[in-house]
Amino acid sequence: MADSNAKYDPHCHHRRSLRLQNYDYTQVGAYFVTICTKDRKCLFGEIMDSEIRLNEVGQIVIACWNGIPNHFPNVELDMFVVMPNHLHGVIVIVNHTDAPVGAGLPRPYNPEIASPQKPTLGQIVAYFKYQSTKHINQMRGTPGMPVWQRNYYDHVIRNDGELNRIRQYIQENLSRWAEDSENPANC
Repeated sequence: MADSNAKYDPHCHHRRSLRLQNYDYTQVGAYFVTICTKDRKCLFGEIMDSEIRLNEVGQIVIACWNGIPNHFPNVELDMFVVMPNHLHGVIVIVNHTDAPVGAGLPRPYNPEIASPQKPTLGQIVAYFKYQSTKHINQMRGTPGMPVWQRNYYDHVIRNDGELNRIRQYIQENLSRWAEDSENPANC
């Protein structure tokens, strides 16, 4: 595995905000997100034979990601992958009143966990980052230590063709780790 203590290098790692100007990030739709660890540190495990071997921290990330719909009733999760130092996933904001669960049954409305306002994609990502950081720091005994970088990358998915290409990208991401720009060995 590459050096997991490699520092962030702005010449190698350059993410910039690609948020669409004047776009309503609360509206129904699918969004592809990439969220990176602070300084691109490999905190979640390692890739061996094109499979991620998650450590306890990586397991916390999965649990917090899977918990997003419990906090936001109008959110569903599609395909995702946890990499050693980042996560790729598809977040789907659905119409609250007919959010399907399981075999097309509506999700029950719980006013104790549901906000009366529709959350933005940014609020959903911020909630995930906060919850995962809190649980990781509790487990490690490192209160207040950052886990994630300040921002995240997003892409509004406009049609089924894009969604299928993104799903394929996510599915194949583990096998492309050696060439991944987020891999510290590639800087």
